[in-house]
Amino acid sequence: MRQPRNAIPLIAAAVTFVVHAVANPHYGFFRDELYFIICGRHPAWGYVDQPPVAPLLAAASQAFGDSLFLLRLVPAFFAGASVYVTCSLAAELGGNAFAQALAGTIAFFTPVLMSFGMKISPDTIGLWLWPLAALFVLRIVKGECPRYWLAVGALFGIALESKYSVAYFILALLVGLLLTGQRRILWSKWFAGGVAMAIVIALPNFWWQAAHGFPMLELLRNGLNGKNVIVGPAEYIGQQFLITNPFLALAWAAGLAWLLLTQPTRFLGWTYVALIAMMIASHAKHYYPADVYPILIAAGGVAIERWTTRAVPLRALVLAVALLGGCVFAPYAVPVLSEQRFIAYSAAVSRTLHLSNESVKTEHQQLGALPQDWADMHGWPEFAKAVADVYDALPPADRARAVAFAQNYGEAASIEFFQPHVPVMSGHNQYWLWGPRGHDGSVVIDIDGDCGRKQHLFDSAVKAATFSAPYVMPYEDDMPLMVCRGIHKPLSELWPSLKHYE
Repeated sequence: MRQPRNAIPLIAAAVTFVVHAVANPHYGFFRDELYFIICGRHPAWGYVDQPPVAPLLAAASQAFGDSLFLLRLVPAFFAGASVYVTCSLAAELGGNAFAQALAGTIAFFTPVLMSFGMKISPDTIGLWLWPLAALFVLRIVKGECPRYWLAVGALFGIALESKYSVAYFILALLVGLLLTGQRRILWSKWFAGGVAMAIVIALPNFWWQAAHGFPMLELLRNGLNGKNVIVGPAEYIGQQFLITNPFLALAWAAGLAWLLLTQPTRFLGWTYVALIAMMIASHAKHYYPADVYPILIAAGGVAIERWTTRAVPLRALVLAVALLGGCVFAPYAVPVLSEQRFIAYSAAVSRTLHLSNESVKTEHQQLGALPQDWADMHGWPEFAKAVADVYDALPPADRARAVAFAQNYGEAASIEFFQPHVPVMSGHNQYWLWGPRGHDGSVVIDIDGDCGRKQHLFDSAVKAATFSAPYVMPYEDDMPLMVCRGIHKPLSELWPSLKHYE
């Protein structure tokens, strides 16, 4: 029987939303956020490197003007919704007030989940949808209306239109059910209806990918061939503890053990085991399965509540440790400290806990004074202005034909967002698919390039400026801005060789 409604999930969700709304909009727009906004302003059923939901939400948030605050309200909402579902899952698993409060606290402070709730990304949507789907499946297992399968199908369909990695979670959930007696709930017309619902919702993006030669598969292959850091099974599991906070991770580990030892909910434990196994086998980045943790955190809250039934004073200590441990790592997930204070704080924490940013790197890139997430929120307005200054200084005849060529989508999107009068193109991901945009390449502002000197592509190449800014990623500091004139090959002929999917 369902427990009576209580206010804990709603209070926890409201606190989460308010804290994120206040803490999120600092530093500046993240590289990917700028890209999402630009992609969303070109509505489509898909993009080279992502389904459409995150870009459309990002672009919609800017409908009333450029606003970091409004953009970051979107992940704040999903963070609050995720904490609400986490508390509700704890209640559904039999948890009372302490279990729900503890689960909500840990779900809020878990660094990778807090990061998903800080900036908009495809993972942000799954922050709510994955645990909500699990909640509905749990209710079906407990004998409630099998029509919930239609809701599960709709959630998974939307999640597939948000990030493809939810396919791993769907398969893992099926494995978890098939490995337990709960497999009986699969033999239902409502389950078939849920599958059909998911397929119908996800199909437009599949068609888009098919029509463009499945660029996402090419991108993933390229990522495994040099860009991404590949780790072994033991290191991958260790990274799961690091990205969820070594202190708070004890709660989800307890939840996993409790799920596996409890017959009616064992399928959720096997779901996690299958999910991590598939992620390791496919060399996925460490944060790809992270939207599953609200489920384990909810179970952990219930387990700890039951294990402390005869030691109620211990609960206050557990909650205090969760709060303290969460606060220690919060500055790594939300930009609440100034840059200099964060650098000093991070150094102190690293010395004390013997931790390094290298242990959770997902890509082979040199890091600067700030971790990549924070560095990629710096320098974009200044960079776009530097390019615009070069463009505006061109003679009118050259300016009429000129286009900026960016090395990656972050650079291209920042120009398009902050200096929309400057034409821009790039060979990176969706920008390559958009093509030269009608430009012939006769005058190009080559960003961090050399005007193809080895290939003798242009008659002349002149360095017009150098961009530099504090705190940016090292590879985007001291970048030359070259003006190239007199292209030797038609840009349409050159364009296929500029494709850069990663």
